[in-house]
Amino acid sequence: MACKDCPLRRQRLRKPHTTSVRQVAVLTRNAAVTYTQRMRERIDSESGKEQYGRCFATVESVFGNVRHNKRLDRFTLRGQRKVDGQWKLFALAYNLEKWASYRKWA
Repeated sequence: MACKDCPLRRQRLRKPHTTSVRQVAVLTRNAAVTYTQRMRERIDSESGKEQYGRCFATVESVFGNVRHNKRLDRFTLRGQRKVDGQWKLFALAYNLEKWASYRKWA
């Protein structure tokens, strides 16, 4: 589209003096395919399987370790700021433990 010579350019663009053209994205959606079906297709693809497998190894083991080994089944404080502080303390302890373990082997 050529917005440069359009007579309505000043009305259509927020900053007509700095914007040379207007970009328009046309999104189409197949109504027959649901979000669940699209996500299932993404997860079942080769790259999806690889990413999904990495998820368990990298992130969720941390929560499992904190919950079961460190016994953080529930927060003992009330209020979002206090709970946030308690979580950060557990995360700090976890990271220090990992760092100390890494330093032994390095």
